[in-house]
Amino acid sequence: MSIHYERLSHLDNSFLALESRSTHMHVGAVTTFSEGSFAKPDGGIDVELLKAFVASKMHLIPRYRQRLVRVPIEQHPVWVDDEHFDIDYHVRHIALPRPGTDHELKRIAGRLMSQQIDRTKPLWEMVVVEGLTGGRFAIVTKIHHCMIDGLSGVDLMAVLMSPVPSDSIIPGPLYEPRPVPNGTELLVRETTRRITGSIGALRSARGVVGNATELVESLGDRMRAVGASLSAGWLIPTGRTPINGDIGPGRRFSWADMPLADVKTIKNRLGGTVNDVLLAVVAGAVRRFLIDERDLSKSEVADIDFRVMAPVSVRSANQGGTLGNQVAMWLAPLPIGDPDPISRLATVRFETERLKETNQALGAATLVRVSTGAPATLVALGARLAANARPFNMTVTNVPGPQFPLYMLDARLEASYPLVPLWETHGIGIAMFSYDGTVFWGINGDFEVMPDLDVFAGTVLGAFTELFEAAAAAPEIERPARAKRGPRKRPPIGTV
Repeated sequence: MSIHYERLSHLDNSFLALESRSTHMHVGAVTTFSEGSFAKPDGGIDVELLKAFVASKMHLIPRYRQRLVRVPIEQHPVWVDDEHFDIDYHVRHIALPRPGTDHELKRIAGRLMSQQIDRTKPLWEMVVVEGLTGGRFAIVTKIHHCMIDGLSGVDLMAVLMSPVPSDSIIPGPLYEPRPVPNGTELLVRETTRRITGSIGALRSARGVVGNATELVESLGDRMRAVGASLSAGWLIPTGRTPINGDIGPGRRFSWADMPLADVKTIKNRLGGTVNDVLLAVVAGAVRRFLIDERDLSKSEVADIDFRVMAPVSVRSANQGGTLGNQVAMWLAPLPIGDPDPISRLATVRFETERLKETNQALGAATLVRVSTGAPATLVALGARLAANARPFNMTVTNVPGPQFPLYMLDARLEASYPLVPLWETHGIGIAMFSYDGTVFWGINGDFEVMPDLDVFAGTVLGAFTELFEAAAAAPEIERPARAKRGPRKRPPIGTV
């Protein structure tokens, strides 16, 4: 069997470079399930059954049995098969004192999210939490961002979940790790790869004359998109707020949820998209929190230039199910100074339409692409400078999920609250996941900057209620007539 390794992309490597003692670059989720056949007669959870189920799916997600090594001299990381992979290390088990409440689950989740993942092993962990009230158990999941982005995470859910309950486990094939290259082999192969790539680039350049017009047009589109991306504020620091400060390694985790039908009601009455409505709710929540909990005056809030970074998937349809990050970044201003919820939504709609028209996601993706191949030390330096410049105040990401029940064996997925990492000086990060008629908000907070994170979660619900009531009282917008369509097929897991 020949040696095997896979080189990390520049974007994936940047998530490794960004990690420090206080900035943990893992994504994750707190998910709750009905007990189903995992319930034991003594009231516990059959964790060995769960491990066997997860192990049976490992061959479908090979990255989960790979670890990192670095190319000598260059120090670029590559994936290799972990010859010592042990499912017991990655799937762990704790119990809450009964009766375990959601408040206790949040505290446990915050503590687990405060701990970085061991880089000498595959970069993921699952912690089964038993003892919850209501016949439920939870799984707290952590996956390093260099492995996966939000939308490919939904694809992975298709591996562990099914729309049909089952009580059978089909064992996967025997795991046979491919040989790991030693340092000399890695250095020689990577040197050869660079030389071959340079020759290939020269050959491609000779054959591109016939497509010169198309190339120039494509390059022009990309450069205009890059200009729009840079001018959006990536080089300009945002205003500092009480939820932006020096952060440490500790985390708190909280959540909220709201009916997706109510979000769509707002969208249908006032216009825009589901994502527009959710961003408007974030703007209202930040405004409420700064005024009510951080004692800022309305005029002080109005003077703050508040921007969020919203990851946008650039994963093409034929890349579904693939690992690695395929995301670019929107930089979106939020109107936290506006007291009118309807006006806030209108402003968000205007800004997101502008971002689409200027193709800012393409610009950000192009900037990532042109920096590919830079030495690892420059990647790390650039990532640090970008983080410390604070071009945005908060990360907000929204991942659409399936609108029908999912099961892990016969345990029904009840809720899933996702986690997005905190950047330097960011006290809060928000991730949303829509599933089976509900939008689940996962709110990650720094332990010191946000001791009242649960209060912020309450302001999210307050801002949503305010917008919903305002939409109900407003006249519904006129929409053009739509052509009749045939019956819509149910989408596959991980789409809407």
